[in-house]
Amino acid sequence: MGNNIYWQLFSSFFKIGGFTFGGGWAMISLIEKEVVDRHHWIDREEFLNQLAIAQSLPGILAVNISVAVGDKLRGMRGSICAATGTIILPFLIILAIAIFLTPDIIKNNEVISAIFKGIRPAVTALIIAPVLTSAKSAGITWKTVWIPVVVALLIWSKLPWISNPILYILLGGLAGYFWYCRHGITKNNRSRKEEAGKA
Repeated sequence: MGNNIYWQLFSSFFKIGGFTFGGGWAMISLIEKEVVDRHHWIDREEFLNQLAIAQSLPGILAVNISVAVGDKLRGMRGSICAATGTIILPFLIILAIAIFLTPDIIKNNEVISAIFKGIRPAVTALIIAPVLTSAKSAGITWKTVWIPVVVALLIWSKLPWISNPILYILLGGLAGYFWYCRHGITKNNRSRKEEAGKA
């Protein structure tokens, strides 16, 4: 790979940051294709783990994932290359919009308004697609699908405390920990007994 990996990290996340409308979840589908399917930098299961961590941490989702991928491949330098690629073009675009396009111009210009209205359905599809693929990869079945549905409805309810996403991140982490303590340790002990029996 050599130094070429730095350019690959920068160019891949440059494309992700500059040409994905909607940000956040809308970027996940493109990130997955670049990182998992095209370059095979991480596998799908690890991508889901990185996605969960990136979503739980403060900051921009795409930047968090880019830092994690870059760090795995080339440490600090890889993280800097990937994060810079993600940030630079959106920063320049937002800077140009802030300088040249005021809210009044956007609202009163029929062409710009029509463009944004046309983008909305595409952004919705970009958000739904990674949700479905992530659910499939995470092993969510008809028996467990009620969990994300109920959580989504509670967050959507806008009720104090109940609608706070941080609450469900913490509850999910605790539930996963207790599930591992109950099932994972038992499974490890069973494997050790089987290995001891074979020996």
